[in-house]
Amino acid sequence: MDILGNIRTWNRVRITRNELNSLSTRELNDLGITRGDIPFIAQRASRG
Repeated sequence: MDILGNIRTWNRVRITRNELNSLSTRELNDLGITRGDIPFIAQRASRG
C-alpha cells in the first residue's frame, strides 16, 4: 500500500476540485462542463 501516493492523489483531486469550483457557471459552461461534472473530472485528472 502506497500511503504517500494515496495522499498525493487525494491532494491533486482536492486542488483540481477547488479550482473548478472557484469558476463561475458561465466559465464552466465555456469549458463544456457543469458543476455536477466536477468530482468526476477531478478524479479523472488525478490519474494522469
